[in-house]
Amino acid sequence: MCGRYYVDDDTAREIEKLIRQIDEKRTRGFGSFAGRIEAGDICPGKEAPILSGKEGLLCFEWQHWGFPGFQGKKLIFNARCESALEKPLFRESVLHRRVVIPAKWFYEWNLRKEKNTFHRKDAPALFMAGFSRRCEDGDHFVVLTTKANDSMRPVHDRMPLILEREEITEWMLDDTRTESILQKIPCLLERQSDYEQLSLF
Repeated sequence: MCGRYYVDDDTAREIEKLIRQIDEKRTRGFGSFAGRIEAGDICPGKEAPILSGKEGLLCFEWQHWGFPGFQGKKLIFNARCESALEKPLFRESVLHRRVVIPAKWFYEWNLRKEKNTFHRKDAPALFMAGFSRRCEDGDHFVVLTTKANDSMRPVHDRMPLILEREEITEWMLDDTRTESILQKIPCLLERQSDYEQLSLF
């Protein structure tokens, strides 16, 4: 499960670096990201920077995190990889409106309500797979989750579907890769916990 993540200047720089590695003819709406991404936590309901694929082009957008719930219920901000293609609410979005959510790290709480931070050791940002849909107030996105890998399992049994750099354009633009990426095992992540930090003092 993913219910909060963090973005900052490093996130912006990684987006710029990613875009430079992709053919500029296949991108839209880019330029310098300096000052365009304010550092801070992103929670469900908040607007956040995402990457999307439209008409064969990579696009930078701001969307709200979470689909509106039915009859006033809570936002739907996560979807399971294993069943997303089977659910009428998600299927068309997964098939045709896939997005990538950049983050510096994400948070997860264990059963003792202790907060853990997960990040990549080999990169200053990570990229989560998701999808979006058009709502009355604009586009909204959902983060896809999958079974926890060994680095996540001590804290929670679910985790975001983390994409490698070479999978980012495939996820958004190549319909033939959708199902195989949904079945992938994410890379191992580094974990830092609040209670472990406190124990050092």
